[in-house]
Amino acid sequence: MFLALIAALLSGYPVAFGLGGVAVIFGLLGIVSGVIDPRFFSALQPRIFGIMSNFTLLAIPTFVFMGAMLQISGIAERLLEAMGQLLGQLRGGLALAVVLVGSLMAATTGVTAATVTTMGLISLPAMLRSGYDKSFASGVIVASGTLGQLIPPSIVLVVLGDQLGVSVGDLFLGSLIPGLLMAGAFALYVLVASQLNPQLAPERLARTAAHVAPAQLLRVLIPPLVLIFLVLGSIFFGVATPTEAGALGAVGAMVLAAIEGGFSRSNLAKVCDETLRVTAMVMAILLGSTAFALVFRSLGGDAMIREVLVNLPGGQLGFLVVSMAVIFALGFFIDFFEIAFIVVPLL
Repeated sequence: MFLALIAALLSGYPVAFGLGGVAVIFGLLGIVSGVIDPRFFSALQPRIFGIMSNFTLLAIPTFVFMGAMLQISGIAERLLEAMGQLLGQLRGGLALAVVLVGSLMAATTGVTAATVTTMGLISLPAMLRSGYDKSFASGVIVASGTLGQLIPPSIVLVVLGDQLGVSVGDLFLGSLIPGLLMAGAFALYVLVASQLNPQLAPERLARTAAHVAPAQLLRVLIPPLVLIFLVLGSIFFGVATPTEAGALGAVGAMVLAAIEGGFSRSNLAKVCDETLRVTAMVMAILLGSTAFALVFRSLGGDAMIREVLVNLPGGQLGFLVVSMAVIFALGFFIDFFEIAFIVVPLL
């Protein structure tokens, strides 16, 4: 089944259709060959209904809406401009600003693609105009965008918590420090690499820092920080569930957009369209992976994987190494959503 799924993905089929199609084909083959009892598929309907009525997964559209609203309203662009001017006296200051703003965007969007797209559209032209090396600039933007997977609120953590049956709030709390440490490591790398190899980043003039008044910087920084505190604080202190906090963040993002003058009917339509696209993609993949996992288990695939993992040398350490290697290898071909929906339940 996995070979057929890989072939479907490499042929260009959407992941959701590939998962569902492989499940249907192998399910019918199993029924015809007598390996699968047709009554086994009666479990598919309640599984799908359980997914669509899952309260935790409601956090996905709310967090996506919050991030898309902040992206379209121009808050991220003004934040990057202010931070870039403030850090302009440092060699590699604009790249450092990208890392810092990427961390803030990760804490407000929760979607890696949204963060990378926003940072790429805003910062890449400015970095290239300033004389940054193309590969260095692209690497900084992409690396900063991946912080959205780890720094809460993260859609990845919402999906992972649902698949593992773990509290999403606990995952948010547990990933906060590692996410900040990773952001700090990125910032340190930018500073060190810029000093060791001056060709990567130009030396900016110190006078650019004077263009940003403290009041202007605070005006740009405070709104997203307040929104982050309201969303994450309500979760960490037990005031709201992640789903409720996501709704609070969506409303807060609209308020900030209105204050900044970026809230309009056309922008709202764009935000709703982006939210619908991302949510539909995640839910379609989840439904397809549910059918795939059901057929895979009915064919005895889960028992075979369990037998292999139990007999691995090294005990728990060996299991951890193999699991990380499998997830790392799959990351070259498929997104983490597919990994979370297919591989994580089997492990």
